[in-house]
Amino acid sequence: MNPSPSPFAGVPPVCHLDPYAGQRWTFGFPGGLTAEVHTRGARLHGLWAPDRSGTLADIVLAPRDPARTATTARYFGATVGRYANRIAHGRFFLDAKPYQLTTQEDGHCLHGGTDGFDTRLWEAESVHTPECTGVLLRLRSPDGDQGFPGNLDVTVSCLIGRDGELTFTYRAVTDAATLVNLTNHAYFNLEGESSGDILGHELAVHASHYTPVDDDLIPQGDHHPVSGTAFDLRRPLRISDALARPGAAGGYDHNFVLGPPDDEALRPAAVLYAPATGRRMEVLTTEPGLQVYTAGQFDGTVLGKSGTAYGAGAGIALETQHFPDSPNRPGDPSPVLRPGEEYRSRTVLRFGTD
Repeated sequence: MNPSPSPFAGVPPVCHLDPYAGQRWTFGFPGGLTAEVHTRGARLHGLWAPDRSGTLADIVLAPRDPARTATTARYFGATVGRYANRIAHGRFFLDAKPYQLTTQEDGHCLHGGTDGFDTRLWEAESVHTPECTGVLLRLRSPDGDQGFPGNLDVTVSCLIGRDGELTFTYRAVTDAATLVNLTNHAYFNLEGESSGDILGHELAVHASHYTPVDDDLIPQGDHHPVSGTAFDLRRPLRISDALARPGAAGGYDHNFVLGPPDDEALRPAAVLYAPATGRRMEVLTTEPGLQVYTAGQFDGTVLGKSGTAYGAGAGIALETQHFPDSPNRPGDPSPVLRPGEEYRSRTVLRFGTD
């Protein structure tokens, strides 16, 4: 059973123990956003948001059985790393030295490898001020973890503010040159996690270019302009209409180019809107890219928290990150972190209603 969020809203985060999820932290503000975060995978397991009438609903997909996050629901809501998205064949060179990462069934490295950050039990502590409430999560990834060099110390904060924003802040330091690319892999349905699909949602993505990919979703060639393609989402478009365009068969699982990375300044990335409920989610980030995945491969084998089978299009992931396979693409923003530097990344989800 998921804990009811309402008793904990507006007070310091409350922690419950779970045999698989680790610690389950619940935090929020009265009548506004309330989140549930698990320390297994630094995972956003639930997020309750009001609709235009003020009614709260959980808008984040997660499995009914938390143990399913080890298999078919592995990335649901998780912090993924060391490297979010794909590295072709799990291979890259760093300072002229070759590295081989662990790879999944398709022969590529996805979201940090076979035992990535989504499988780990993170340490956590509560954060509570008059203006925000949430958790700070920590993890040490040892030298050689999944093939990555260097000892990496990572912190992720997940905070809800009184202003209706959920902010993820990522920081990392290393003792040897390595790769870092972190994101949260939540799936959203602004009508409620058990409501069906997101085809009636409207989506806008603030990107003039996207990254073409091959059948294994590995980037190919240069970034292409979105103009005149199925990837032109610069104006809000009903997702069902977007997916009906030539070239969008099977749905989106593509990187959109937002601009150069910036450790401090937030840029608008996307807006998701559900006309049926009035819920609106704006995505702002310091990251250069946004991976849009419309869950076209969901097949109903995962039962959600309310017992509803998650079929194709049950949710949408909007993953702020560096570009896929960028260690092997010199023209892309570099994901290399060196000793003495600090990796910093921030993503804000701003909620409102129309």
